[in-house]
Amino acid sequence: MRSVQDAGGAPLSGEAGTRPAGARRIALLGVVAAFVYALDVVSKLLVVQFLEHKAPTTVIPGVLVLNVIRNPGAAFSIGTGMTIIFTVIALGVVVAILRTARQLRSLPWAITLGLLLGGAVGNLTDRIFRSPAPLQGHVVDFLQAFPVTRFPVFNLADSAIVCGGILAVFLAWRGYQIDGSRQTGETADG
Repeated sequence: MRSVQDAGGAPLSGEAGTRPAGARRIALLGVVAAFVYALDVVSKLLVVQFLEHKAPTTVIPGVLVLNVIRNPGAAFSIGTGMTIIFTVIALGVVVAILRTARQLRSLPWAITLGLLLGGAVGNLTDRIFRSPAPLQGHVVDFLQAFPVTRFPVFNLADSAIVCGGILAVFLAWRGYQIDGSRQTGETADG
């Protein structure tokens, strides 16, 4: 009897084959999320301690500047008066990712969801615990790429969310499913 494998090489058929593969994929999601979260938290602690209330620091002229700001809104400072709503949305995203993880059997999706979860929890931590108030905290942003173009200031959590979003679109476009299967573009009509 031949076994069918997912895109990551894990068996899809048989009770014994899917549980370990799923558990490994969930563990990978957790490791990626924890790594992203740790990088985000440590980077924010360092920039707040050493760079906040100081002039922007040029790292690579014309390419990268460290410019610490507190963002009460979403990406690009959209909705600055709706911090509590963004907190609730971020909580919803975290819950959705955790619920989806139960079906996870795909290595690429494990990495994707790990990036999204780590980034969401990183920014959610700011919204819950930073000033001006619990559940209304402002997110610490500090990376400004191409400052001449007025590119928005962002952080490592934002970068992970964007990378995870791009990967999710790519995986969906290529037909990779969270359960490890792959859909092709062919229809039953031919």
